[in-house]
Amino acid sequence: MTLGRAASARYAAFLGTLAIGLATIPLWAPRFWIYIATQALIFAIFAMSLDLLLGYAGLPSLGHAAFFGVGAYACALLALRQVDGLFPLLLVGAVAAAIVAVPIGALSLRTTGIYFLMLTLAFGQMLWGLAVNWVSLTRGTDGLIGIPRPTLVGLDAFEISLYERGAFFILCLIVAIVTFALLQMLARSPFGKTLEGIRENERRMRALGFPTVRYRFAAFVTAAAVAGIAGALAAMSNGYATPDLLYWTVSGLALVAVVVGGARSLIGPVLGAFVVLFAQLGLSTYLERWELILGAIFIAFVLFVPGGLVGLVRRA
Repeated sequence: MTLGRAASARYAAFLGTLAIGLATIPLWAPRFWIYIATQALIFAIFAMSLDLLLGYAGLPSLGHAAFFGVGAYACALLALRQVDGLFPLLLVGAVAAAIVAVPIGALSLRTTGIYFLMLTLAFGQMLWGLAVNWVSLTRGTDGLIGIPRPTLVGLDAFEISLYERGAFFILCLIVAIVTFALLQMLARSPFGKTLEGIRENERRMRALGFPTVRYRFAAFVTAAAVAGIAGALAAMSNGYATPDLLYWTVSGLALVAVVVGGARSLIGPVLGAFVVLFAQLGLSTYLERWELILGAIFIAFVLFVPGGLVGLVRRA
């Protein structure tokens, strides 16, 4: 019991140090690196949503970017209609992604393993094609541009502009912390433990009377809603929403982040997201075939560090 408490205290201290360290970035970093760190935080939220599927429910998906893109487009369409407010924009991203996930999850969860992987990939590519060809709504390959950032209204009608240095980064950090805390509570709840049991032995859980398909369906829709929030933040951060956000390579990068950071541990995808994004930035700056190097890093982690960065820390 004492060792467990000590480990929990060290884990809490690590999380607190990480959060404080990230919060200081706007104080010393140039504007470009603040933007990169903001993208990493958004990508970390997206990776955490995928980890709920892969790490806890045992559902590998290559179509998860579809919900990321749907959230971005829903936020963009609402913002371009002069709707100013952070919570409505985040909410519409989450709700739109969850609504789209309902029929996709209902059909995809009839299968498992590689068949589930391929079905999610197929549905994701269908939505990408829809975004490309539905020009009247999405403006095709040009996408929706000129998406404004909302204005936060504080006490005494004090307005906070999210265009100021570091303001949007702090917002994304707060959303990431809240998302991490909520998903951590979900993972440690009876619902999360049931998902782990289904992942390990679905037949046994079904024999014990658990409706395994319903549990996985709930996890699928929840993960989609979180991905939609990340997509809404991406649209606000970049000022545009394009079909590229729905493409399967975005899901692939998130999958790499989960594996590199360590699945079944929500802090793992956060660390993996930062590593993958900064590796992508650094490699693409100096190498034309940077995807080969990133792929080699992914293979190395799968073969030699199956627990990811979190696994290395736990061993130490």
